[in-house]
Amino acid sequence: MTYQIGYLVGSLATGSINRTLSKALIALAPDDLEFTEIPIGDLPLYSWDYDADFPPEGRRFKEGIESSDGLLFVSPEYNRSIPGALKNAIDWGSRPWGQNSFARKPTGIIGASPGGVGTAVMQSSMRSVLSFLDAPQLNAPEAYITYSPDDFGEDGSVTNESTAKFLRHYMEEYCAFVQRVLAANAPGHIGDSDPASTK
Repeated sequence: MTYQIGYLVGSLATGSINRTLSKALIALAPDDLEFTEIPIGDLPLYSWDYDADFPPEGRRFKEGIESSDGLLFVSPEYNRSIPGALKNAIDWGSRPWGQNSFARKPTGIIGASPGGVGTAVMQSSMRSVLSFLDAPQLNAPEAYITYSPDDFGEDGSVTNESTAKFLRHYMEEYCAFVQRVLAANAPGHIGDSDPASTK
């Protein structure tokens, strides 16, 4: 079975190292996963004024989330938190109230930085937001990628074997996590009515 994974790159920069990382992750992922980028750059700033009638960009974004079996967030850290464009996209996907597109979607969070743990605070912030949105998260292994231009090609190739081995392992664990979450979401599990309510 092939699982459709939507991935979101948290940086809008053309030369983003996290976009390069996303290419590496796709190249090293198990064959069970098929990837489609869900763009975030064309979304206007969210306001609840849009809730009565979402613009085409907002509808396309929500459709991309909802048509995915799982989601992968590949993002830098800006000012010790989630980049504004990514947080804006999350707000679009969770609205209107009662139409949260992220619910029950198995998610992975990973990021690259020139520093050793440069995306740790961003990832912590993301986990808090995704927990509120009822989006299960792969909690281990954690992945804070120290980016070196010598280790990555622009096409996503990874020349450092140790880095490639870790990223391959991360994607294998993510694939297994997606399978577990989707199995738990099957009828008869999460979402059943409270047995006490039928007494």
